[in-house]
Amino acid sequence: MNIPKPQEVYRHFKGNLYRVLAVAKHSETGERLVVYQSLENESDVYARPLEMFVSAVDKEKYPDATQLMRFELAGEDEMEDPDIDEFMRCETYTEKLSCLVNMKNRLTSEKLSLLACTCDIVLPKGDMIEKYEGLKSSLALRSKYEGTRLRQ
Repeated sequence: MNIPKPQEVYRHFKGNLYRVLAVAKHSETGERLVVYQSLENESDVYARPLEMFVSAVDKEKYPDATQLMRFELAGEDEMEDPDIDEFMRCETYTEKLSCLVNMKNRLTSEKLSLLACTCDIVLPKGDMIEKYEGLKSSLALRSKYEGTRLRQ
């Protein structure tokens, strides 16, 4: 059995992407649980028994499922996104802010969550506009103060 590792991204058989946060141990039963977070809505964090996480899709219940396993490790091609790559190459919050504004028309909820995650920013609840504005204002605030940090 392949045990998921923290930070790996898995595709659920229904299509959504999730980042594994940890493989935890139930304090009373000792059962191993996979703790994972939605890339579409980072406030959605789930725990599922490891055995269930790595199980096959129930073809009787889901006959139209095209994926063999309930969760499959996402391929590199699924994770590649030029906007994300450009954002990650930015060295300052000012650059990140400019990059975010430039990609506004190409943003999805999932992409917003990924961008926020790379900066350890928690997006506000709400629709895409509220999330975008939340990330934009957080980057603007960090940009304002990034040049005033003490240097050793």
